[in-house]
Amino acid sequence: MTLPTLTGAIAGARETALTAPDLTVVVPTFNERDNVRPLIDALDEALAHIHWEVVFVDDDSTDGTAAAVRAISRQDSRVRCVQRIGRRGLSSAVIEGILASAAPYVAVMDGDLQHDPAILPKMYAELRTQPLDIVVGSRYVQGGGLGDWSESRGKISGMATRLAKLVVTADLADPMSGFFMMTRPAFESAMRRLSGQGFKILLDLFASAPTPYRFKEIPFVFRKRMTGESKLDTMAVWEYLLLLLDKSIGRYVPVRFALFSAVGALGIGVHLLILRVTLAALGFSVAQAVATIVAMTNNFLLNNFFTYRDRRLHGWRMMRGLLTFWLVCGFGAVANVGVASFVFRQNTAWWVSGLTGAAISAVWNYAASSIVTWPGNGRGQQPRSGTSQWPVAGGP
Repeated sequence: MTLPTLTGAIAGARETALTAPDLTVVVPTFNERDNVRPLIDALDEALAHIHWEVVFVDDDSTDGTAAAVRAISRQDSRVRCVQRIGRRGLSSAVIEGILASAAPYVAVMDGDLQHDPAILPKMYAELRTQPLDIVVGSRYVQGGGLGDWSESRGKISGMATRLAKLVVTADLADPMSGFFMMTRPAFESAMRRLSGQGFKILLDLFASAPTPYRFKEIPFVFRKRMTGESKLDTMAVWEYLLLLLDKSIGRYVPVRFALFSAVGALGIGVHLLILRVTLAALGFSVAQAVATIVAMTNNFLLNNFFTYRDRRLHGWRMMRGLLTFWLVCGFGAVANVGVASFVFRQNTAWWVSGLTGAAISAVWNYAASSIVTWPGNGRGQQPRSGTSQWPVAGGP
């Protein structure tokens, strides 16, 4: 390399270093194409005096959101796109977006323009000048508000905020906020403890931090969505409850196993009900067989919808999954009887023997079905056209 070329390369490297972003704004998206350009324009205006970049983490939108982001990024290097295939979830999208950046400060906001980018400079100034780990945009401090939310939605939000106190000890007025900025060291201290569950990443961060965050809340008013559709639905409540469970009992028992066991307990009730209804007409042996098949099928459907919702099977894969689930549970039943009988022959109380067999069966069924019926590699997942597998962060 000649001296002029080397000098030019060094100068270019210095220029790149000087313009490296100090702030990365992470925006998880699903079907937000029409909001991409307005959001970037708003960021450009609000962050005029800050070296910034925005990372859109798109869960393979069906409306071309990722393509819209890339079209802009070809003209503006501050705009980047991370498109995820076969992976879904707002919290996990935020985590991947932050990990894909190198800026010392990271902000998280919705892609639907309901969070006001004009507040970002104030968040940034607070983090740079105060001994803080995180600054939260709060709807529940003086000056903040829910905008045009209905009374019922406001009540749901208030209840969810109160439930959050079960796992977050910090005196945080709005632990459900999806609008915040934090330092990279604060994120890195908690990132290996994060569950990535559901859509309330702020709650997950506060519940996972090894030491309490130094935080400050600044007010903002939740704005009205201009285009697109809200992804808030009943599954959002389920996702939120699972996050609370994970942060409360997850260190002792995997939440998925707890759900699987609860479904199994419900299946016993279904089995006994079907047995009672069909016993007189079919005789015990046939009635027992029918009750067993119905109970296993019921367990499969509930597990497919709730326990393994992120690996949910559809179409012919669902039929294949049902057959493998029957097979797995059949082996589990054999193991249950065999282990319980062996323990009982050791002069162990009948109820201890029965519980031992049931525990062995439950662990086997859970472990085997996780591998055979609902493998954790994304197979069988069929995203619903035009809808999201997760709701917006600004939900409750």
